[in-house]
Amino acid sequence: MSVTDDTRLWHPFADMGAVRHAELVIERGEDVWVWDTDGKRYLDATASLWYANVGHGRKEIADAIAAQLAKIEAYSAFGDFANPPAIRLAERLAEHAPASGARVFFGSGGGDAVDTAAKLARRYWVELGQPDRAALLSRHAGYHGTHGFGTAIAGIPANREGFGDIAHGARVAHDDLDDVRAAIERIGPERVAAIFVEPVIGAGGVYPPPEGYIEGVAELCAQTGILFIADSVICGFGRLGTWFGIERWGVEADMITFAKGVTSGYLPLGGVIVSGQISEPFWGEAGGPVFRHGATYAGHATCCAAAHANLDILEREGLITRGQENEQAMFDAIAPFADLDAVSEVRGGVGMMAAVELSDELIAADPKALSTVVMTAREAGVLIRPLAKGVAISPPLTATEEHFGLIAQAIEQGLSAAAPAALR
Repeated sequence: MSVTDDTRLWHPFADMGAVRHAELVIERGEDVWVWDTDGKRYLDATASLWYANVGHGRKEIADAIAAQLAKIEAYSAFGDFANPPAIRLAERLAEHAPASGARVFFGSGGGDAVDTAAKLARRYWVELGQPDRAALLSRHAGYHGTHGFGTAIAGIPANREGFGDIAHGARVAHDDLDDVRAAIERIGPERVAAIFVEPVIGAGGVYPPPEGYIEGVAELCAQTGILFIADSVICGFGRLGTWFGIERWGVEADMITFAKGVTSGYLPLGGVIVSGQISEPFWGEAGGPVFRHGATYAGHATCCAAAHANLDILEREGLITRGQENEQAMFDAIAPFADLDAVSEVRGGVGMMAAVELSDELIAADPKALSTVVMTAREAGVLIRPLAKGVAISPPLTATEEHFGLIAQAIEQGLSAAAPAALR
């Protein structure tokens, strides 16, 4: 819906000069579909912002939220306070986590989770008498939210530039294990606290890891003591076909950040799975060190109740494995675009997330080509997401081959509208 009045809503990551008079107002949703306030239906090919794993309009989750609100909406989890949904959810997540002796630290979302993991990594080394281990490694094109540490380690330049200097370590190639090794040697392993690794890079452009890369990084961490932090905010809860995504590479993480699919976005929730080794200094005898960190709504009872209902659906309908079962069909639907002169690359095939990158020639010929692709697809009734020089898709896990075909048709229409005849 185009809004003629001047909105008061400041949208994240938005050109407000353009958006202020032209919002698309989404009013309701059902499974893979959403409707705007004019009644037009769209196929949600991005699961909103990577998170609507079980689809929209699930009454079971709404009912679970209402039932918890009728008991108590929330209460602080600081100190010795707790609530039944948070306790049960921590147990449930720990049981599925590829991390020995796991504990769970809750927050309000993925940005909270990344800041928690970064601070805990540094604090852990302080407790072990190695305060110089403070450098944080991250990967080019990686996205880790927009809080303080997430901004500092951002692998997308535009997301970190213009905010001044924030503590960091180094960024390494997302596809070159030798570059990781070289960075560790340059800094000195005794000065590196942790490395953040998305199993599949999401917002930076959808980059599956090269064969052996994640296993190689995990081995380097094992050799040097550097903590391996899997950022599974996007990749978890079925998006890659497993609980946390990282299991596909057979490695254990010291910490795993999660959010998005844990509630499928029905309420904000995130957190960090912390291995027994990393939590041990803080879980010993009474009077030991305290991790002085936490979000106001950590362990929010109603958010945790929503998570339980969401996880029930994921398990009951077999959606945890769906990301792997459907990854090839989804990728095959868009793979032919790689043969077009207007397209430089099609990426995906690992989980239900993929990207179509426009060629440099097309963008040089028309800097607005990406916007044309996105808006043409929208006019065709499919919502896709612009990322860097391409578009990304990551539909709800309930999407089928029929929906993949509709997504491909919409992208094809967008490419046809954007590309001059010479590049079609």
